[in-house]
Amino acid sequence: MSLPEVTIKDGTLTADPELRFTQGGKAVASMNIANNSRRKNQQTGQWEDGDATFLRCSIWGDYAEHVAETLTKGSKVIGTGVLKQRSYEKDGQNRTVLEVELYEIGPSLRFATARIDRGQSSGSTQAADPWGSNDTPDW
Repeated sequence: MSLPEVTIKDGTLTADPELRFTQGGKAVASMNIANNSRRKNQQTGQWEDGDATFLRCSIWGDYAEHVAETLTKGSKVIGTGVLKQRSYEKDGQNRTVLEVELYEIGPSLRFATARIDRGQSSGSTQAADPWGSNDTPDW
């Protein structure tokens, strides 16, 4: 059984991506993406924002470093990934959260322009095994 795939379009970063490294040295960037529905008010003819949904997202490897260097608070983005459930303990209580593990994210060119720098890639941007062997984030 595969995990549910999620595509976020017209999302907005609520803060700069936070870059961290696992104890094994693997990069992970964490971010919150806000997204809301829009509809046209038939009486006024104006577009109105609906309720906002905030998604906690992460991306791994070289891609994480590229995201942290490129995207900033307020950036309009498009992202695709899988929805995952994660459990942890905080203040003696067990907690469970849903997160999107992104395998693709970039600026939405619907709202801006972007310049692409084609740097060298080490090929480790795939998110197939983001934790690596016995590697967990040190947050």
